[in-house]
Amino acid sequence: MSDDERVVSGRQRKSERENFALRPQRLADMVGQDRVRENLSIIIDAAAARDEPIDHILFYGPPGLGKTSLAYVISNEVQGNIRITAGPAIERAGDLAAILTHLKKGDILFIDEVHRLGKAVEEILYPAMEDFVLDIVIGKGPAAKTLRLNLPRFTVIGATTRLALLAGPLRDRFGASFRLDFYDQNALEQIVRRAAALLEVEISDEACKEIARRARGTPRVGLRLLRRVRDFAEARADGVITMNVTQDALALMEIDQLGLDDVDRRILRIIIEKFSGGPVGLDTIAAAISEDRATIMDVYEPYLIQLGFIDRSPRGRICTKHAYAHLGIEYIEEDDAGQQRLL
Repeated sequence: MSDDERVVSGRQRKSERENFALRPQRLADMVGQDRVRENLSIIIDAAAARDEPIDHILFYGPPGLGKTSLAYVISNEVQGNIRITAGPAIERAGDLAAILTHLKKGDILFIDEVHRLGKAVEEILYPAMEDFVLDIVIGKGPAAKTLRLNLPRFTVIGATTRLALLAGPLRDRFGASFRLDFYDQNALEQIVRRAAALLEVEISDEACKEIARRARGTPRVGLRLLRRVRDFAEARADGVITMNVTQDALALMEIDQLGLDDVDRRILRIIIEKFSGGPVGLDTIAAAISEDRATIMDVYEPYLIQLGFIDRSPRGRICTKHAYAHLGIEYIEEDDAGQQRLL
C-alpha cells in the first residue's frame, strides 16, 4: 500500500469512528423520544428479570430520527450481538436462511427498510419470528422434502419509513411498535452540544441554537450541519464555531432560517409558480424537479407539511399562504364567489 493509500484509509477510518462515536450507546445517553425510551426501558428490564430475549420491535417514522441508533442502543442494553441488514439486500429466501442460522440466543437482527422484503423472504421470516423455526425445502418436485431447523431465541428489530407498505402479517408479529417523531428545539440543542464535545470543537450557545433551529427537527440533519460548519470554521475561521461563522457557513450551503434547502424551495416554487399553488400530483412535482417521488414523499414533504407549507388533498399537493410568505410571494385567494382577491 502506498503512502497516499494509507492516508486515505486513515481518513476513512477516522470518519467511521466519528460516526459511531456520535451515536448514543445506552438509553441514558439518548435525548428526546421520551415515551419511546421509557417503554423500551420497561421491555428490557422485564425481559432481563425473566432471563429471556426481548420481544420483536418495530420502529417507524421519517428518516434520520434514530431508528438505527436505537437498535444499537438496545443491543448494548441487552449485551447481545447485532446483525445489520436491509430489506432490499435480502433478495432470496436462502439469503435470510443463511443469516438466521448464524444467530445465537439473545442476538439482534436489525432489518432496515423492512417493508421492502420480498414475499418469499417474508414467508421464511414468519415462522422464524413466531416459533423460532426455519423450514428449508430440499429437492424439487415429488421428491422434495421439508427440513425444520430449530433456531435460538433472537430478536428482530425492524425499521421502516413507510408503515403502510408493511405487510399486515409481518407487522402483527412485532410485539411492540413505536413511532419516532420530530425532535423539539431543546432536544436538538442537547444533541448538537454533545456531538460538538465528542468532536472536540468549541461552539457557542448561540451557534448551537442556530444549528438546532435549522436541523428540520432531525438529529441526522443537525449532526450533518455541525460537521459542515466545523469544516467551515477550521478552513475560514479560527476553528471556533461562533454565531457569525455558523450563519456564513449555512448561507454558503443555502440553508435558510427554517432549515429549508434548495430542493425544498424548488418544490414550493414549482407548485406556486407553475401550477398556481396547486393542487398538483406528486408524480408531476417529481418530474418537474427531476427527483424521485419516494424521496420527495419520505425526505422533503414531511417537514414541509409540519411547517404548514404544504397541504395534501385528494387532488394533489397545495401550497399554503405560509409558503408564499416564506418565499416572499404575494398570496392570491379566491373568495366565495370564485373571484380572486389579493392578500
